[in-house]
Amino acid sequence: MLTPMDIHNKVFKKGFKGYKEEEVDEFLDKIVSDFERLYRENGELKDRIAIINEKVDSYSLMEKTLQNTLVVAQSTAEEVVMNSRKKSELIIKEAEEQARRIIEDANNSVIELNREYEALKKEVQVFKTRFRTLLEAELEALGVNLTDI
Repeated sequence: MLTPMDIHNKVFKKGFKGYKEEEVDEFLDKIVSDFERLYRENGELKDRIAIINEKVDSYSLMEKTLQNTLVVAQSTAEEVVMNSRKKSELIIKEAEEQARRIIEDANNSVIELNREYEALKKEVQVFKTRFRTLLEAELEALGVNLTDI
């Protein structure tokens, strides 16, 4: 690449009926001045492009990190939802099983209470019969007729 110093140090050979040396030198000085400015601007722009490229790389890395984080978060959220569903299903099954056992125990208690009730009814009936028999025997022993009472 041509540098401003290359332009400045360029020496042209003199020939017969050549250009005026002062005009050529003036023009070359203008060219050198403009070329130096453009050369500096080009260097500054390259530096800015390098800085921007570093930022773009940094942002790209950040974007990849955020995407990975988002994927992990989505995966974790799905796992949490799935575990919650499983846990809720398990809780429901346990509650249904407990309810079934409670109902079964209550039914067994009702059956047992009915048995006890029937047994007590029979005992009362037997007691009444025995008591009546005892009373009749006592009345008969006393000589009292039940038809008279």
